[in-house]
Amino acid sequence: MNTNMEKIIIARADHGISRSLLSPNGIKVLYKLKENGFTAYLVGGGVRDLLLGREPKDFDVVTDATPSQLKKLFRNCRLIGRRFRLAHLHFHDEIIEVATFRSSSDAPPEDAPDEAPQASPEAAPEEEVPEPERDGRRRRHGHGPSMLKSEDGMVLRDNVFGTPEEDAIRRDFTVNALFYSIADFSIIDHVGGMEDLRNGLIRTIGDPLVRFTEDPVRMIRAVRFASMLGFNIEQRTEAAIGELSGSINKATPPRLYEEVLKLLLLGAGERTYQMMRHCGLFEPLFPHFDAWLARESDGFPHARVGKALEWVDQLLGQGAQVSAPLLIALMFGEYLEEKVAGFRKAGASPQLANDMAVAEFAGELASTVAVPNRVLIAVREILSCQQRFQKTPGRNGRGVVGRAAFPDALEYLRFMERLTPAKRSLADWWLKYAAEQPAAAAAADAGEAPQQEAPAEAGHKKRRRRRRRKKPAAPPESP
Repeated sequence: MNTNMEKIIIARADHGISRSLLSPNGIKVLYKLKENGFTAYLVGGGVRDLLLGREPKDFDVVTDATPSQLKKLFRNCRLIGRRFRLAHLHFHDEIIEVATFRSSSDAPPEDAPDEAPQASPEAAPEEEVPEPERDGRRRRHGHGPSMLKSEDGMVLRDNVFGTPEEDAIRRDFTVNALFYSIADFSIIDHVGGMEDLRNGLIRTIGDPLVRFTEDPVRMIRAVRFASMLGFNIEQRTEAAIGELSGSINKATPPRLYEEVLKLLLLGAGERTYQMMRHCGLFEPLFPHFDAWLARESDGFPHARVGKALEWVDQLLGQGAQVSAPLLIALMFGEYLEEKVAGFRKAGASPQLANDMAVAEFAGELASTVAVPNRVLIAVREILSCQQRFQKTPGRNGRGVVGRAAFPDALEYLRFMERLTPAKRSLADWWLKYAAEQPAAAAAADAGEAPQQEAPAEAGHKKRRRRRRRKKPAAPPESP
């Protein structure tokens, strides 16, 4: 990948990043690498967010130290990944990710999952692969070919180390390729990221058609960053998304599920949804749902999806947690309710119709966005509770409150009452009832159903067990 951008260095006096805004652990890592003769920079979203006055979610470091050198230098280091080895430095309250500069030739996908799952703090580190010592030359990492691509240009594996300039060029978008140097507190810009940051643009580094072919998920990431930051997608980048949107399903369904979840839980879900439909990414991810959206019901368009995502954005803005099951239930609720109604019309019982609707929905998504079974089970519970809420309290009301899905189901009910205000709020009634059931509420918080003692049969007293008498000991035989 070739770029003709000149490197720009922004001195400390000309930018707003202060060391006081950085993670103390991140500063320790940067200084320790510097003191041991290595080049090290803060990179990526942390730099971008600090320049925008946002609070970074994490602090990533890039360096010319190899993974094996990082392992020797930091006692709290665990190496992860096989496609490209990364170092996770474990501190008490956070993990600092440290990567070695990568080559820009045939750039790899930044967020593609490695061949093996990433290690948890409790997991043992992977076996180290020997590497040449640091000598300023490009190093190959791992065994066998250093670069592997599919026939259509999608990167499958990359293990090539490079220089700081190459590392910047191989990143996805210009605003994510800025380096912060601990040596002189400057910002180093190899790709025009500062200008795009000022202009509010998401632009790929290099030809967007090539970059999106290498890793189709970058198209979702472009929408995610634009929505999260309130930016626009640069014209050529947006045109490439429109042209290649159908290739998004080359990514694995589990990975697409994780990416969609990130997209819609950023606090700008409604804007993200509209951008996804505008760019052409929504239809290949949710083909059946998208076809349903294109059809009107009783002469009215399906506007509830946007309202549901606005509700999610509002909850997130208030600092509330929104679970994956609640997000999916809200977003696809009207669609699922129509399925339930169809099965009910065919003669299924309410519970069976609910189960069949969610099962059919799962089948539709299996080949595109694979929602985990545990999430779908919780979605089914949320929808099932809506029927049960109509009885106050009905039989075994405490059992309803004790369900693990009760808090999410109650939030779903609140949203529905917001769409069609009722004279009597069932959500308020159940919230008050739950507060009066401390044992059930505690069980619900723990994600367990409360244990209830089985009632004795009417008209019968509980029988007391009779103790068996011991037989008297036999008298001793006479001599």
